[in-house]
Amino acid sequence: MVNIGLIGYGYWGPNLLRNFAELPGVRTVAVADLRPAQLESVSRRYPSIRTTTHFEDLIADESIEAIVVATPVATHFEFGMAALKAGKHLWLEKPMTETSHQAEKLVEEAEKRSLTLFVDHTFIYTGAVRKMGELIKSGDLGKILYYDSTRVNLGLFQRDVNVIADLAVHDFAILDYLLDEHPIAVSASGINHFPGTPENLAYITLFYDSGAIGHTNVSWLAPVKVRKVLVGGSKRMITYDDLEPSEKVRVYDKGISFTDDPKVIHEMRVGYRTGDMWAPKLDGSEALRVAVEHFVECIAKGEPPITDGRLGLRIVEVIEAATSSMRGRGETVRIRRHKSDEPLTYASR
Repeated sequence: MVNIGLIGYGYWGPNLLRNFAELPGVRTVAVADLRPAQLESVSRRYPSIRTTTHFEDLIADESIEAIVVATPVATHFEFGMAALKAGKHLWLEKPMTETSHQAEKLVEEAEKRSLTLFVDHTFIYTGAVRKMGELIKSGDLGKILYYDSTRVNLGLFQRDVNVIADLAVHDFAILDYLLDEHPIAVSASGINHFPGTPENLAYITLFYDSGAIGHTNVSWLAPVKVRKVLVGGSKRMITYDDLEPSEKVRVYDKGISFTDDPKVIHEMRVGYRTGDMWAPKLDGSEALRVAVEHFVECIAKGEPPITDGRLGLRIVEVIEAATSSMRGRGETVRIRRHKSDEPLTYASR
């Protein structure tokens, strides 16, 4: 039995609590939130769970083995470091921290204490993204040429993060998972239309050593909600529409070929191939449930999660670089290289 403590019961907290409460082998001991009204709703639905307005109560509770933090990003480092120093496994919502320096400190602390550090990049646990990863890793798509995403809607305006940290963070995580490669540079343009609030629209381009390029358009000012991704490979191409109810992922046997044959050099050297389209069957499990199960399994086995602290750190670095580029009116910003991104190995506790 793994005892969990949840800090934060706002937008995402109820979803987290529901999934942890329904998972066998897990017991949610307490929930902390500054708002008494939120805690009252917890008590009505889960009478056995203790509630408190002081997060320190959860940190000090020796029966709690893991802390889940679902609070504004500005508090992630404080709460996360307190949990790790108390010897507790840690789940952090995305983005992991405000700065890469903070993220690095948390990774170091978790590694030093052999604790599981999980960052909730939920899209990586969707059936659609996992299927795309399978197709890419199998070689079915050939060499990946580009990733192009549109992730726009009307609102919800955030107070503590800009649209890059709110929406583009999903594409950064998906790209990290699909390409298994950290970008070397980023160029971004964006704007804040309303003084005193974070940037609400941005266009970001990521560059990779492999020659692949990633692009995402994110906005809080679109009249409709769009969640579409195109992945182009040298053999096949993929469309991913997260709002599509049935065929979220479609694979197209389409592409082009080039020739330098001197016999046809006077003709156009581009050949087009058009084949079939198919929609692979996807795992319909709730992504958050898959993530919660994975977190608990990693604690039990002493293994690093797919979305561990190092992945969380890489994503924060991309957010920082993209924001810097955006505020520099699109200047290209280099992203530092890591000596090693090999997974951490933890001993079971």
